[in-house]
Amino acid sequence: MLKRTHYSSELSPDMDGTEVVLAGWVHSIRALGKLIFVILRDREGMVQIVAPKQKVGEELFKKIKSLGAEDVIAVRGKVIANEKAPNGFEILPLEVEILNRAVRPLPLDPAEKVPAELDTRLENRFLDLRRPKVQAIFKIRHEMLKSVRNTLYKEGFIEVNTPKLVASATEGGTELFPISYFEKEAFLGQSPQLYKQMLMASGLDRVFEIAPIFRAEEHNTRRHLNEATSIDIEMAFSDDKDAMDMLEKVVYNACKDVYENREKELNILNYKLEVPPKKFDKITYDEAIEIAKKKGVEIEWGDDLSREAEKAIGEEMGGFYFIIDWPIEIRPFYTMPKDDEYCKAFDLMYKDLEISSGAQRIHLYDLLLNNIKNKGLNPDAFQYYLEAFKYGMPPHAGWGLGADRFTMVLTGQENIRECVLFPRDRHRLTP
Repeated sequence: MLKRTHYSSELSPDMDGTEVVLAGWVHSIRALGKLIFVILRDREGMVQIVAPKQKVGEELFKKIKSLGAEDVIAVRGKVIANEKAPNGFEILPLEVEILNRAVRPLPLDPAEKVPAELDTRLENRFLDLRRPKVQAIFKIRHEMLKSVRNTLYKEGFIEVNTPKLVASATEGGTELFPISYFEKEAFLGQSPQLYKQMLMASGLDRVFEIAPIFRAEEHNTRRHLNEATSIDIEMAFSDDKDAMDMLEKVVYNACKDVYENREKELNILNYKLEVPPKKFDKITYDEAIEIAKKKGVEIEWGDDLSREAEKAIGEEMGGFYFIIDWPIEIRPFYTMPKDDEYCKAFDLMYKDLEISSGAQRIHLYDLLLNNIKNKGLNPDAFQYYLEAFKYGMPPHAGWGLGADRFTMVLTGQENIRECVLFPRDRHRLTP
C-alpha cells in the first residue's frame, strides 16, 4: 500500500515538482474526453488531481476513469503549480491505488450536491461526518476541549475520573436511567457532583472532569440530549465568585483559541464567532424575572425560568451573562444559602441558552444534613457522601459546563445533535 506523506493542507505551490503521496476519498470526478479531474478529500481539505491521458498513459487513465464517488484511494503524484487551480496547485498522478470501492447509490451525498434531512444524516453518521461542514464542527469542538484542559492545567487543576455507575440520585431527582447491577439496582450518573465534593475533603484541592452524564428527561427539543458531555470543576477554599471567575477564564480562552486557531473551520461554517469580553455581565434572579415580566412572560418569583422567560431575557442581555442570587427552593440541596431566601448559585447564559450552572457548596455537615431533609430526601441514601463532611471539609465551589451546548455557541448551530458524534435522545439509541 502506498504510504501517505502529506495531508492536502500541507501542500503549496512552492512545492512545484515535489513528489507526494496523498490518501483519502474521491469527493468528485469529472471526465472531459482525454482529461479527467478528480477532487481528493482527506481530513484537512481537498486537492485537485488532473490526469491528461497523454501524460499519465492509457492504463492509469483507464483506472482513474473507473473511480466513483467515495472510493478510497492513495495517489502518488507531482505537485504542479497552477494559478488557475484551487489553492494555486494541482497533482499530476503517477500511480493510483484503489484501496476500497464504495457501494452505490450512497445513502446520502457527502459532496452536499443533494441535501439530506437531519434524521437521514444521523442514520448514516459515518458518511455525514465526511462532509467538510460537519468535520469543521468537531475540529472546533476539539479545539475547545483542548483549550479548556490547558486553562485548567495552568490554574492548578487535576483531571480526575469519577464513577458513572451510582447507587442513588446525585441531586435527589427521579430523572435517572436504572440498570441491573448484579443483585442490586444502580443508575447511570446524572452528574459527578457528589464525588467532586467528596474530593474536596481529600486535599486534591482543585479537580476537573470531562465525561458523559445521563438524564432520563423526556425532552424532544433542539437543546436537550439524554447523554451529554459535561465539563465539571470543583475548587476548595473558594466561593461562588471564585467559581464564576474561573468559568469566565475558561469560556473566554476557549472562544479566543477557536477564533485564532480555527479560522478555516469557522469560514467553512460561514460563522462569525465573536470573542467575548473577559468579564461577563451579571444580573440577579429578581432582575431576570422583571425583564421577563416586562416582555409579557407570565412568571412568578420562585419559578424556574421557562423557555419563554429565557428567550425574553436573552433578547435583552445578548452574549454571555450570569444570572446570580437564585431562590434557595429551586436549587439543589448542596447549594450554600446566602440568606433566608437566596443562595450562592449562578447560571451562565449565552443569549437564551443556559450553558453552565454552578454555586458555592455547603461544607458544614449539620447544615447539609438539614438541607437534605428539608428537600424531602432520605439522608441514608447519601451516607457515604455525608461522611466526607464530618472530618474537615473546606469551603468549596464549582460548576458544570455543557460541552455540547458550548459547541453550539462556538459553531453557530441551532440543534445540539449537530454537535455530538452519535447523539442519544428520547428516540435515538443507534447508531
